[in-house]
Amino acid sequence: MNPVPPGALSGLRVLDLSRILAGPSATQLLGDLGADVVKVEKPEEGDDTRKWGPPYVMGNDGIPTDESAYYLSANRNKRSIAIDITSQPGQDLVMRLLASADILVENYKVGGLSKYGLGYEQLKDRFPSLIYCSVTGFGQTGPYASRPGYDFLIQGMGGIMSLTGEPRGLPMKVGVGIADVMTGMYAVAGILAAVHHRHGTGRGQHIDISLLDTQIAWLVNAGTNFLTSGELPERLGNGHPNIVPYQVFSTADEPMILAVGNDAQFSRLCQVIELESLASDERYATNVSRVAHRADLCERIEARLLSASRGHWLALCEARGIPCGPVNNLADVFADPHVVARGSTLTMPCEWASGGDIKLLANPLKMSETPASYRIPPPRLNEHEDSILADWGLQKPAHSNDPQGI
Repeated sequence: MNPVPPGALSGLRVLDLSRILAGPSATQLLGDLGADVVKVEKPEEGDDTRKWGPPYVMGNDGIPTDESAYYLSANRNKRSIAIDITSQPGQDLVMRLLASADILVENYKVGGLSKYGLGYEQLKDRFPSLIYCSVTGFGQTGPYASRPGYDFLIQGMGGIMSLTGEPRGLPMKVGVGIADVMTGMYAVAGILAAVHHRHGTGRGQHIDISLLDTQIAWLVNAGTNFLTSGELPERLGNGHPNIVPYQVFSTADEPMILAVGNDAQFSRLCQVIELESLASDERYATNVSRVAHRADLCERIEARLLSASRGHWLALCEARGIPCGPVNNLADVFADPHVVARGSTLTMPCEWASGGDIKLLANPLKMSETPASYRIPPPRLNEHEDSILADWGLQKPAHSNDPQGI
C-alpha cells in the first residue's frame, strides 16, 4: 500500500465537541485535509445521528449495527473518545486535551458549555492560541440566540423554502440538510482564516457562526434580487427567476433540463427543435423578453420536446453546444461514467462492517500536492480512547476503565 501523503492541515489538532451534521461536516472536511480530529462523544449514547436510521451498516455477524448511514456521511477521519463533560473528571480531561489542541468546534446551545467551565470566555486566557468555533442555530447574540436550531426550521425561516416548490404548491425544503452543510463549509473557511491569522499573531479567536446567518448569505442572487427591487419572488418550480428557458421540460419519455444562458444558445435551440421563428420573434429574441413571456415560450418549447425521446433531444442539443442534461436518480448518478472517472465515491476498509468495508461519498477537492486522504473510517463510540490519550501525551486515569468515569 502506498503511504498516505501529508495533508495540507497535517499537524493541526481538532477537538470536536459537535454532533448531528453542521459541526461534524466541518470537522470531517478538516480531517480529510489532514488534521487530527478527536471526536468527543457522550458515553453510551454518542452522536445523535448514530441512531438516525434506517439504513444501518450491516455488521460482520449479519445483524445491523448501531451505526446509521447518516452518521457515516459526516464522521470519517476522526477518532472517537467518550467523555462525560458533566463530570469533574471529564471536564479535567477536556482541559488536558485542550492543552495540545489548535481548534475546538462545538455546537451546544449558547452558554451550554460555560456551565462546565468550557465556554470561550473561560478558556481564552488559559489557551490564548486556541481557535474556538461555535456553531449554533441563531448565533451568540440577538433575540433568538437561546433557541435550538434545526436545518428544516432554518430553511423555512431563512427564506429558501419560499423560493422552492411549484408555483401553486406548498413551500418545499431542499432534499438534504443543506443549511447544516453550508454552515459547515463556512465554518471551515472561518477556521482556516483564523489559522492564518494565528500564524502572524500567535492569537486564537472565537468564531460565531449560525445556521440562519449562513442560510441568508447563500440566498445569493435571489436575496439580492429582493434587496434591489423590493419585490417578493414567486416560486417557479424548476424555473430560474432571471433566465429563460432554464428549467425541466417533459419529453416523450423522461424529463430533461435545458439551461439556456444567452441569446446565441437560444437561437441554436430553436434550430434544433425546428422552431426557428421563435429566435426572431420580438417576444423571445432577448432574455429580458423571454423572462416577460416565460409561460408562453416554455409551453411552445415543451410541446415540441414531447414529440421525441429525451435521448434524442440530448444528443442534438449536446452536438450544438446547448446546455442540457438528464434528471438522474441516485442510481443513475453513481453509475454515470464521468462520476466514476472523477472518483466521487470511495470504499474504506472497516473491520466491523459486513464484508470488511463501507462505501462513502468522496471529498470533491482535487489538490495536486496535498490531496484529501481517507485514513480512518467513521469510528465506533469510544473506539480510539487509548490511542488518542497516547498520541496527545496523556495517561488514562488509573481509577477507571469506564469512559463514563473520565
